Amino acid sequence: MPTFQSSPDLTMHYLVDDYTDPWREPETILLLHGNAESSAAWYGWVPHLARRFRVVRADMRGFGASSPMPRDFPWTLDILIDDFIRLMDMLGIGRFHLVGAKIGGTIARAFAARRPDRVLTLTVVGTPPPYREGAEARIPALKEEFEKHGVEPWARRTMAGRLGGAFPAEGVEWWTKFMGRTAASTQIGFMATIACADIRTDVPRITCPTLVITTEESGLASVEVTRAWQQTIPNSTLLVLPGNSYHVAASDAERCAQATLDFVSRHSAG
Repeated sequence: MPTFQSSPDLTMHYLVDDYTDPWREPETILLLHGNAESSAAWYGWVPHLARRFRVVRADMRGFGASSPMPRDFPWTLDILIDDFIRLMDMLGIGRFHLVGAKIGGTIARAFAARRPDRVLTLTVVGTPPPYREGAEARIPALKEEFEKHGVEPWARRTMAGRLGGAFPAEGVEWWTKFMGRTAASTQIGFMATIACADIRTDVPRITCPTLVITTEESGLASVEVTRAWQQTIPNSTLLVLPGNSYHVAASDAERCAQATLDFVSRHSAG
């Protein structure tokens, strides 16, 4: 897996998946994974996207094989956005399609609003509302849990809501172990800041074509709540899939990837 020294405190691991025709110059899709995940979370998406587009997927600062962050790291959305901008600059990619899942969708919405010069289209999949009421109140208990027990017990306790009732038990176990490998020091700082981020002023400033994907019974927000903020984005579309998962990028990977591919292709210069 290639590495990139994004800043003095961050060695970022990333992958580029490109199975396009070698005589073409494809457009690029940048994938932003969710909390306590890594680039490996997109395993079900890459086969669908990489034949038509160059796909870049990185381990976000603190996660996967990228550098873990200390407990007192001063997390901000702009720091994360700058990490990805530097990666794309290093790869020589000026403008790209942006896809984010779960909290990656929060980062992606802020990214599209704050750096419209770089983002061709935006797709957010199973992402929380622009502001999560009561999220800050849960942070002290979560910090204590992460300090004492690490991340896996939290992942196991919350996994049923993430993946929904139809996901296979073996898959639930895989995702639990996968998320549970996250460094507690990263998770402590990230949950208290990025997971509670308020992007209510960013969302109406998104100008690129946008696709929002959710499920009928997402535990993150009702369809009505999701539609309310989606409709503040000009040139946006809401896709509601059946089911009760909120990590629909994982539970319905093929359907979400195909919907994203269709959407991005419609807005592709190629």
